[in-house]
Amino acid sequence: MLLLLSAVMMVASLLGFLINSRDPQVGAPLRAGLDFRGGTSIQMELACHDPGPCTTSERLQLPLVRSVLADVQLAPAEDQQPAPAPSSFNLQLLDNGEGILLRSTALTIAQAQAIEEHLAMAESLGAFQRERTQVDTIGPSLGAQLRRSALQALGAAFLGVATYIAFRFSPLNATLALGALVHDVTIVAGLFAWLGQLLDVEVGSLFAVALLTLAGYSVNDTVVVFDRIRETDRLQPQLGTIARIDRSIAASLVRSLNTSITTELPILALAIFSGGELRWFAVALAFGIGVGTYSSLFVAPLLLGLLKKDTA
Repeated sequence: MLLLLSAVMMVASLLGFLINSRDPQVGAPLRAGLDFRGGTSIQMELACHDPGPCTTSERLQLPLVRSVLADVQLAPAEDQQPAPAPSSFNLQLLDNGEGILLRSTALTIAQAQAIEEHLAMAESLGAFQRERTQVDTIGPSLGAQLRRSALQALGAAFLGVATYIAFRFSPLNATLALGALVHDVTIVAGLFAWLGQLLDVEVGSLFAVALLTLAGYSVNDTVVVFDRIRETDRLQPQLGTIARIDRSIAASLVRSLNTSITTELPILALAIFSGGELRWFAVALAFGIGVGTYSSLFVAPLLLGLLKKDTA
C-alpha cells in the first residue's frame, strides 16, 4: 500500500512535468522564474488613502491592469531588437491586489521606466508608492548559468550521498538511499509543476536551495534508520529480515516524527506569514520534509526488506 502511494505520487509528478513541457507558455517541466530564464520584473505597490490595508475599491484588478498596459509604447532596444508586446507580459497581483508584479523578457532601462511611468500615470489604477518600486533584470546567459549551477549542485549532492552511504553501509543501501532521494525530489518538484500550471508559481534559486536542504534532511533520516537496522541485525540475528526491519522502524519512529514536527512548525509559520518567493521556499521545505520523513521510514526500509535475502 505504501509503495502504491509512492507510485501514485511519482506518476502525478511526471504527469505535471509532461503537461508543463507541452505548455507553450512554460516549455519545461517546471515554470522557471526570473533567476533561471532571465528577464525583467517590475514590482509596484499601491499608496492607499487610508492607513492599513487598501479598501476593496482601491485594490488592483488584473483585467484593468492589462487594459492599461495595452496602450504602452516601448521603443526598440539600441540594437534595434523589437520591444516585447504588452500581451506577452506575465502579471500577478500581490497582497490581495495591493501591488502588481510584472514579468517580461529582458527590458532595457528605458523600456522598464516607460512601463513604470505608464502605470503610475493611469488614474484608473490609483496612486503608487514610487519609492517602493523594484525593478530587477537578469540576462538570459546569466539565467542559464544559474540554472546549470543549480543542476550541478543537485548532481553533486546525489553523488555525495551515494558515496557516503556506500562507504558506511553497502552498495545496496546506497542505491536505496539514492532512490529515496530521487523519490523525494521528484515529488516535491512535481508539486511545483502543478502549482506552476494552476497558480503560475515559478521556481528559482530559492527552490534549488530548498531541494538541497531537503536532500540533506532526507539522507540524515535515512542514515539513522539504516543504522538502527544494522544494529538490530547485530543484536537480534535470530529474527527474520522483515521482523528486524520492523523493529528498527518502530525504534526510530518516535525520534523521526518528533524531529520532523519540531522542524515543520517554524517552517509552516514562515509559509503562512511570509509572502512571495520566501513563502514558496517554505512550502517546498515543509512538503519536502514530510515526504523525506515518509520515504526514510517506509519506502527505503521496505525496499531493503524486499531485496535482502532473509537470513532467518
